[in-house]
Amino acid sequence: MAQFGSYQNEIYQGGLRGVLPAVPVDYATLVARATAAMPSHVLNYVQGGCGDEFTQDQNALAFHHWGMVPRMMVETSVRDLSADLFGHTYHSPLFMAPIGVTAMCSQDQHGDIAAAQASALTGVPMVVSTLGNDTLEDVAPHLGQTPGFFQLYTPRNKELAESLITRAEAAGYRGIIVTLDTWVTGFRPRDLNAGNFPQLRGHVLQNYTADPVFQKLLGKDASATPAEAVALWGSLFGRPMLWEDIAWLKSVTKLPIILKGVCHPEDARKAVDMGADGIYCSNHGGRQANGGIAAIDMLPDVVKASGEVPVWFDSGIRSGSDVVKALAMGAAAVGVGRPFVYGLALDGAAGAAHVLKCILAEADLFMAVNGMPTLADLRREGVRRL
Repeated sequence: MAQFGSYQNEIYQGGLRGVLPAVPVDYATLVARATAAMPSHVLNYVQGGCGDEFTQDQNALAFHHWGMVPRMMVETSVRDLSADLFGHTYHSPLFMAPIGVTAMCSQDQHGDIAAAQASALTGVPMVVSTLGNDTLEDVAPHLGQTPGFFQLYTPRNKELAESLITRAEAAGYRGIIVTLDTWVTGFRPRDLNAGNFPQLRGHVLQNYTADPVFQKLLGKDASATPAEAVALWGSLFGRPMLWEDIAWLKSVTKLPIILKGVCHPEDARKAVDMGADGIYCSNHGGRQANGGIAAIDMLPDVVKASGEVPVWFDSGIRSGSDVVKALAMGAAAVGVGRPFVYGLALDGAAGAAHVLKCILAEADLFMAVNGMPTLADLRREGVRRL
């Protein structure tokens, strides 16, 4: 059982030698530093949300109206954050959420590989996005012994979709996370004001251009005809997923199918009834629809409706205490997105790993001082609306 809270002792010991963290440990300073360091076209894409970004802001702020009541006189010198997912045990329930421009957030434009290296350094599983500058096969070895999952933006062409899924299974990924809410992009003013959409400029399309089905459809070398490759990608991106597609997806692979973007309990219940292996409660970090309810406020009903099927969660996670609250509400796994990308931008794999270690340390210490040494204890105590 990893005692993640000991990471703060490493930082304090470094301070005694005059060594301070290269990357901030708190989110506000992390954002400020990353904002100064990242090029504007990448920063706008990472930081931006839909419309006036109300939902994006509420995703984070809503955690403050949920609280937990500490319990005393409990033995918490040893904590156990291990989580079981689809027959495998992980040392914590934290995972790296998929972000389509992770590649562009490192100096060398290979941020997917750096993020995978951070995953290997921390043991935090990475959900590798369909959108990347390196293929899913090239990213996989950098995960080391840490399992990875593959996030699918389902193409309109079924043969291409099936190729991406089978490639992920062959590369050793442990599940397919199917994003449901992004068959068309939301209205994103930061990107629109800059006239910038990275994929239309040929960025993060390597999983497509390297795919044999895509190459067959293109009929020529993508590197020699980049504009035609981008145009083909644009015509294929974004299949509106329907309920009957669950059976099709499950027929393609033996891997678990996790449906991302489920926020309504009736949708969760129907997805489970139709064979989904996992439910992923998320509103895409506020990037796809504005004016909605904060994702964390929708989580309890989704968990209840999902029964024994594990519910993953992301949107608004900024700290270890946020992670703990989501777990106390019944989430089986909790994803962090923007924070690890900011760490990546500041110090590559080491920076992303530092951010993940800080989030785990805070979560671990939160459990220690609140008298809840296990995830079962967290869930038994639950949360209260403030």
